[in-house]
Amino acid sequence: MRSVLVLGSTGSIGTQTLDVMRTRPGSFRVEGLAAGSSWELAVAQAREFSVRRLALSDPQAAERARRELGASVEVLSGPNALGELCERGDYDLAVHGVVGARGLEASQRVLERGKALALANKESLVVAGEALMELSRSRGGRILPVDSELCAIFQCLGREDLARVRRVLLTASGGPFRDTAPADLAGVTPAMALRHPTWSMGPRITIGSATLMNKALEILEVHHLFGLERARIEVVIHRQSIVHSMVEFVDGSVLGQMGPPDMRGPLHFCLHHPERVAAPMTGFDFQQFAKLTFEPVDPARFPALELGFRACELGGDSGAVLNASDEVAVEAFLAGRIGFCDIERVNRRVLERRPGLSGSIERLVEADQLARELAAEEIGALSRPLPPNSPLAPDRAAAHK
Repeated sequence: MRSVLVLGSTGSIGTQTLDVMRTRPGSFRVEGLAAGSSWELAVAQAREFSVRRLALSDPQAAERARRELGASVEVLSGPNALGELCERGDYDLAVHGVVGARGLEASQRVLERGKALALANKESLVVAGEALMELSRSRGGRILPVDSELCAIFQCLGREDLARVRRVLLTASGGPFRDTAPADLAGVTPAMALRHPTWSMGPRITIGSATLMNKALEILEVHHLFGLERARIEVVIHRQSIVHSMVEFVDGSVLGQMGPPDMRGPLHFCLHHPERVAAPMTGFDFQQFAKLTFEPVDPARFPALELGFRACELGGDSGAVLNASDEVAVEAFLAGRIGFCDIERVNRRVLERRPGLSGSIERLVEADQLARELAAEEIGALSRPLPPNSPLAPDRAAAHK
């Protein structure tokens, strides 16, 4: 029986992880759960799976959970609860679905213990990919990618020597504006940008799919996780979201991993790796697979994609800076502070102004905080002045993590 932590248990990845576990009762023991403030759902999950520990970052939510659960479950609380759970829990695998750069600490703690990390928190590799990969190698842990595109590449590569890889092709749905004229993008509203045609995801990832910034960040993930340079990474628009990514080898052979757009597929793969275990999920379907199309990316419609390649070339703190800026810019867009096209403008300008820090994870976290301040400055230049208590204000940058 495999012992598992589920980090971000009340979010999209966490709830789907538990759904997958329900299909194979007796195969997993849930050692612990971590969430933010959704204590009622977290308590229900803790009871259903008989967990030993529950971590809630919101102290008030944690207190409510303690009263509900009594002494049967240890409830950790506060901003350090997530990291403490990763340090203390007795587990084989941690499924990491926490969103944002705040999830980096959990990735670090899991890998420091030499545990397997099923990683859906893309920010971890984007911000500190080089450091985390070295930590994984030195401590004997392993990163299993949950993101459908990276999981597809992972499966297609298998044990192949990277010298035999000509290129990887990251597929992108193109989001809701893949047919919108570039001149019309200035009028895009948050409601329009949140209507993704094929996937159901959280707001930040959905907006990233609309700008293609999510794919820019995936370029950095591929670079770090698989050790591939910019020249061997390509992005292609695939509207159906059936082919999750492809690997082209030096002999011209192309392997692709296919399946319906359902995160339960990669989660099932990671939970059971290295085994292939039967699952009640759809495989080949004549209707869904009847027509598969591929198109090049239009740089006029998706200028944000180039920022990922640029950050890949620059190295150092570029990933941390680009990710932090995008988090702040997306929040400002959703709040009506800036326009849709301003997201890319803010990110490009902040990347140009990056502090140039590198080395330890601590230094990269510092770069993350500085980038948030720079993003707030750029947003302020595009919109009305920030109110003093805004989480985007420069003097509150550290609180916006």
